[in-house]
Amino acid sequence: MKQGRTTTQEERVQIAKECIASGKNYGEIAQKYQVSYQQVRTWTLRFEELGEAGLEDRRGRRKKDQTPRTELEEAQIEIKQLKHKLYLAEMENTLLKKLNGIEGGSASPK
Repeated sequence: MKQGRTTTQEERVQIAKECIASGKNYGEIAQKYQVSYQQVRTWTLRFEELGEAGLEDRRGRRKKDQTPRTELEEAQIEIKQLKHKLYLAEMENTLLKKLNGIEGGSASPK
């Protein structure tokens, strides 16, 4: 599968509008604009459902209507992260104990 190219929101809107106008011929539009068939289809469906806002690239950004995290939410997130770190450290410790036991057991005294 070939690597896709970067597109702007305006390009995505134009591609979606043209695809709808052409009777949703995704393959033809994909070749014309040198993007993947799946991208054209996804953009067209999003455009029909949400309009131009649906084609905006919001990766890594919070939603505008989402309220900022409270101190309680921040604390809960930190607790989950610390529990995960503790779990990983315990797993590593158990693994090292087993490894030490295997290495120590193979060198039995005669």
